[in-house]
Amino acid sequence: MEVLAGVAVAAVAFLHIVFLVMEMFLWTKPVGLRSFRLDAERARITATLAANQGLYNGFLAAGLIWSFIATDQRWPIRLFFLSCVIIAGLFGAVTVGRPILWVQALPGVVALILAYLAR
Repeated sequence: MEVLAGVAVAAVAFLHIVFLVMEMFLWTKPVGLRSFRLDAERARITATLAANQGLYNGFLAAGLIWSFIATDQRWPIRLFFLSCVIIAGLFGAVTVGRPILWVQALPGVVALILAYLAR
């Protein structure tokens, strides 16, 4: 179960690294415009906000990666950071769009359940 939980946590961390790259570096590029359904002007205006959001996603990824290093505190670290991922996903789903529920919150829930079962 620990291996499965680790894979799930690593997948969530990877997703948040992808979010970081998309929001910090690709927001105004064609792939970012398509992914976030933005026109060039709106992307330009919101680029700083997106970069800030991307940085926070990087912090979530860093915390989940930390849980692989801090083996004596693995469960509390994973509980905290996966809870943050889930809450951010729920908030994003309500305020931005439902797809965030499936892309961010659901993987966080699955990883949290598996991490709980593995502890």
